[in-house]
Amino acid sequence: MLLCLDVGNSHILGGVFKDDQLLMRFRYATYLVGTSDQFGIFLINILKANGINEKEVHAASVCSVVPSCDYTIRHTLLRYFQIECFMLQAGVKTGLNVKTKNPNEVGADLIANAIGAVEAFPNRNIITVDMGTATTVDAITKTRDYLGCAIMPGLRLCMESLRSNTAKLMTVEIETPVSYIGKTTREAIQSGLFYGHLGSIKEIIAGYQQEFFADDPAVVIATGGFSQLYKDKGVFDCLIPDLVLQGLKRAIILNS
Repeated sequence: MLLCLDVGNSHILGGVFKDDQLLMRFRYATYLVGTSDQFGIFLINILKANGINEKEVHAASVCSVVPSCDYTIRHTLLRYFQIECFMLQAGVKTGLNVKTKNPNEVGADLIANAIGAVEAFPNRNIITVDMGTATTVDAITKTRDYLGCAIMPGLRLCMESLRSNTAKLMTVEIETPVSYIGKTTREAIQSGLFYGHLGSIKEIIAGYQQEFFADDPAVVIATGGFSQLYKDKGVFDCLIPDLVLQGLKRAIILNS
């Protein structure tokens, strides 16, 4: 079995594959990682809760945008699973041609998403929209050129910025608003967050389609925790919640 971990700023998204089948997935708050013992015990317990013995896990594929966690993750997997993990980072095989000015700057999670997207839609132009702590919109051509991305604060960061920098605005539930116009302060914040984000995503996607894919429109793939909020808004062609895990699975195969 293969353990995949996407170490993000807010959460770690994990999953276990047996061949091509995703047996389970979980989320864990990144700030709770702590020591290798703490994280190791968590992993063993979450696997057992899903009927998986840790001794059945023979490989691990990891992408991380939190360097302070990398040593703990590596040490955890070595101590509790007796495996050297594969880290998706600059210099490994990805099957992509990274066309940015500084390829080493591209986040490992973005590359994992792109690998997963290309596997799901080979020979297609692709736009991925990952809605997590940050919202990223990436472009990949049918010839597997990773062109780059746009990055903006995610929904929760936008909400926290309002709360922290204003005297009277409060924390609200991030959910689909009942109307474009809020009749209370809470509803007004929800509407601004939801539709402001939706408008930004639509504009960026339209710009990509016009600038890069005018002759062959790209398929638009959504992923990330907040993408479910927009699944019925007609902006995405499909929703793949486990896109980054699929990319990590493919990446370790490419490098084995």
